[in-house]
Amino acid sequence: MTPAIFGLSGLTLSADERAFFREADPAGYILFGRNIESREQVRALTDDLRAIHGRERLLITIDQEGGRVARMRPPVWPAYPAGALFDALYDIAPASAIEAARANAEAMGHDLAEVGITCTHAPVLDVRQEGAHDVIGDRALGREPLRVAALGRAVLDGLGRAGIAGTIKHMPGHGRTSTDTHKEMPTVTASADELEVDLAPFRALNDAPIGMTGHLLFIAWDAANPATQSPTIISDIIRGSIGFTGLLLTDDLDMEALSGTVPERAERALAAGCDIALNCWAKMDDMVGIVERCGAMKTEVAARLDRALADTRVDGARGVQRELLAKRDALLGLVEQQA
Repeated sequence: MTPAIFGLSGLTLSADERAFFREADPAGYILFGRNIESREQVRALTDDLRAIHGRERLLITIDQEGGRVARMRPPVWPAYPAGALFDALYDIAPASAIEAARANAEAMGHDLAEVGITCTHAPVLDVRQEGAHDVIGDRALGREPLRVAALGRAVLDGLGRAGIAGTIKHMPGHGRTSTDTHKEMPTVTASADELEVDLAPFRALNDAPIGMTGHLLFIAWDAANPATQSPTIISDIIRGSIGFTGLLLTDDLDMEALSGTVPERAERALAAGCDIALNCWAKMDDMVGIVERCGAMKTEVAARLDRALADTRVDGARGVQRELLAKRDALLGLVEQQA
């Protein structure tokens, strides 16, 4: 098995993709808006991927956070709010905010399970910082680490109830970013003591099944390598100080924060200690290069992948979902009442 997650070019698999994926046997896939049209179409696509590999528990992922980061959108699917709305409710009623976040995530999870997706790259555990770039912004669950952890735990619990694996991101923390990593590398100059704030939510949720790194340079820990490609940060901070033991994915390797070709970026990330290289854009040359440079998945990574998928299932329940959305909306209505 290749330690990579690959993107798909369209609504169905091309003949070239089908042949390549069968031979390369990647760890999983990621879906974007270009792959999504209807419930029936997405389910047919994910069933096709399972048929290629002959395994029911296949890592099929998506960025479905809510708010501006959502690949499955109305009118086919419900709209889900960004993290900031649950943060606002927490100011009024913490227990209600936690329950609203859990119900929201479980409802979203049923959407995903119904169409054969087994993992979403949420919750965002980055602690929002004053003056930082808006690439995180309202995606964050708050500015206080214990609050972020509490709401993040509720998201993971809700997703888990629907049979979906969550992904805590972006380790070791993206909240202080000064630039958009899609375009350039941010340099974080905060001290190690200051960065304890950023680590706290990840440490509290270090038992999550899957985690994702961020492409940021942290001067306090490694002034030469971004977190995704830093053996020091992955070993000492993510695996060590945070104590994360789950499956560790890179953020998208196509982001311009990283240098070199995409296959070179993947090779450096895996050599640094990441488990899986995330390559989103379905460029055949890049995918072939990753297979050639990165080799076969390590035994311990395969075990982490199995554990991450152990409780996933693909059987969404739309009737239950309606009740969950009604509960969420009633709780979030408290924010409007206080406005």
